[in-house]
Amino acid sequence: MMHKISILTTILITIASFAQNIPEKINESDFSIGKTVQIKSAILKEDRTLNIYFPASYNTYNSKKYPIIYLLDGSKNEDFIHIAGIVQFGSFPWINMLPEAIVVGIGNVDRKRDFTYPSTLEIDQKEFPSSGKSKQFIQFLQKELLPFINANYRVTNNKTLIGQSLGGLLATEVLFKTPNLFNNYIIVSPSLWWDAEKLLTFTPVKYTTKKNIYIAVGKEGPIMERTAKELYNKLLDKATENSKLHFDFLEDKTHGDALHEAVHNAFEKIFKSDI
Repeated sequence: MMHKISILTTILITIASFAQNIPEKINESDFSIGKTVQIKSAILKEDRTLNIYFPASYNTYNSKKYPIIYLLDGSKNEDFIHIAGIVQFGSFPWINMLPEAIVVGIGNVDRKRDFTYPSTLEIDQKEFPSSGKSKQFIQFLQKELLPFINANYRVTNNKTLIGQSLGGLLATEVLFKTPNLFNNYIIVSPSLWWDAEKLLTFTPVKYTTKKNIYIAVGKEGPIMERTAKELYNKLLDKATENSKLHFDFLEDKTHGDALHEAVHNAFEKIFKSDI
């Protein structure tokens, strides 16, 4: 009995000793990397959420303007945080991969609706019953979102669009139909299988402005890999002297994890030579 009491006493003394070594908390505050903004879209007839990352210098240099990166699938529980992290890391002076930039993550409401044009295939219509409204979403980008950002934040005319999967399909459609909306396009694992690959037969609108276009795909099966490469070759055939095209096959990545490495590689290829 005395032995058990001795052990219990030792345990209590040990616990008390650890408790005495825990530092006293003297302050606690929220940690923020930007703002969450809601806007009312007349075109989409709904409210939309924007998650916006600002460089550390944004509130220090009141006259400085920043390039802007628009991220599809930009909700907090999607790709916003890790893409903003690449931007922050890449813009450190000792890394110097890209300039300080603002990131606008466009939160989703219904990505299957917003990122797809109408499909002629019954199977697409059945599996994606809300699909086919990309025209309205592109109008939202052009007539509401970009003007809102230009009016409210200090941005340059250097605009980048990032899209993956169905977002890559939408980014490709924007590039083909309204290419001058953005200067740089980062298209990762695009779902070009949509509507029996008909977007690949579309003749892109001609442009004369400077473009950097980066396309990547992981080890994602024959259709995904083939169509991504066909997109690159199609753009290569139409390229002007103002175009710079890049293609990456990320053989150690899948559809689920290709985006992070692809965006890092894209930033290196698109921005580093210009810094």
